[in-house]
Amino acid sequence: MRTSTARVRTEIDYGYVNSPLIYGAPVIEGYFKRDNLVKEMAIRKINKTLCGLLGLLITTAVVGYYFSMNSEMTLNTLSRQITTLNDENAELQNELDRLKSFNNVDTSMLRYNLLQKANKVIEVQAVTVVEPAEKRTTKAVPFSRAVGY
Repeated sequence: MRTSTARVRTEIDYGYVNSPLIYGAPVIEGYFKRDNLVKEMAIRKINKTLCGLLGLLITTAVVGYYFSMNSEMTLNTLSRQITTLNDENAELQNELDRLKSFNNVDTSMLRYNLLQKANKVIEVQAVTVVEPAEKRTTKAVPFSRAVGY
């Protein structure tokens, strides 16, 4: 690394006429690295533009994330409501099937006149029932076996 040496030029200032700044003479003499100001300004402008675009993209991502989370919460709410309605629908369908089966039995009974009210009541004298006599079974003769055949 090169060290820079600087010398300060000292002159006795006799007024405005002898000032070194008027004639363009430098006050400090030595080796100084000159900066390319146009290049730095261009780099600074590009960096600011890229930072602005990055900020815009981050803002867009945050807004998109907000809307996607909001949509997901809405979908979860609707899913829970659909599940609840499906369970209620299943219970109501079972109740409807049960009522339909009673209604079908009732309409078929009315259609075929299986259950009718009696038009006339007939009174009958009590009948004495005679119990039948028990049948007696006769014992069969035991079978005798023949030996040798």
